[in-house]
Amino acid sequence: ELQCSDTASSSECAHQRWSSIHERINAICARLGLDPEQLPSVPSTSTSQAAAPATKASAGSGAPKTVTPGASPTQQKLERELIDLGFSEFRFVRAPGDYYDRELEYRQGVLGAASVDHLCKSIIMENTRCHPCACDEADPFSPKNWADPCNSRYYIIVVQYTARLHAEKLKTFIHRLNEGRVGKQFFNMRLAPEAVNDALSGYEHNAVTPVAIKTRLPMIISHQVTALQPDFFWLGAGEVDLKVGTHASEFVAKYSGLQRVWVADITY
Repeated sequence: ELQCSDTASSSECAHQRWSSIHERINAICARLGLDPEQLPSVPSTSTSQAAAPATKASAGSGAPKTVTPGASPTQQKLERELIDLGFSEFRFVRAPGDYYDRELEYRQGVLGAASVDHLCKSIIMENTRCHPCACDEADPFSPKNWADPCNSRYYIIVVQYTARLHAEKLKTFIHRLNEGRVGKQFFNMRLAPEAVNDALSGYEHNAVTPVAIKTRLPMIISHQVTALQPDFFWLGAGEVDLKVGTHASEFVAKYSGLQRVWVADITY
């Protein structure tokens, strides 16, 4: 049983107990195939140690017209983009500090995800052999490097934590986008260096997200993400402890109107 410290206020103690109970209920729902969206949200609190309650916009209650008062500037920036794009539903959850030190099942419970397969990440991949006609080898931040989405030096990739990116499949898919204009020898996909990742995305490691990204890179989403049932999936949200969930089908549709987006088989 969770024990509160002697210095904890009654409201903090109550929130800690509720957070623990809520997490267990989410895990049970996931095992039973129930919808965790129907569970009550964790009550708000001023303590900085507990996970923040979810911020939710749903079609049933009407999508919000403004960002969440008191949310961090990063969360408000992401909310504004999702609102402007017309998303019918999204949720933000601030995770505990040990989130990345714990197993996927724990993370699933924190977010109320339907399964561990619904936990996804965004990474920036670089074509280290990009053809000179499409890339500026001297300047990694030149717009020329992503001007042609079918032959970009950089791509933002969305995959599940439970899947592993297949670099050869990714290479083959991007090569096919060129329809033979560039030889296969000009493709070699590798994880972008940390400094490049941070500069292009505007976010640090474990916080990268396509939402309100600094540089609108072409995006490739694993076909396994769009096949999820239910299709409400989770991504990083610009801060290491901030996560955002929304519907994969709507995510593809909305962002396809903003930048080039493909769904492809790119994992093992």
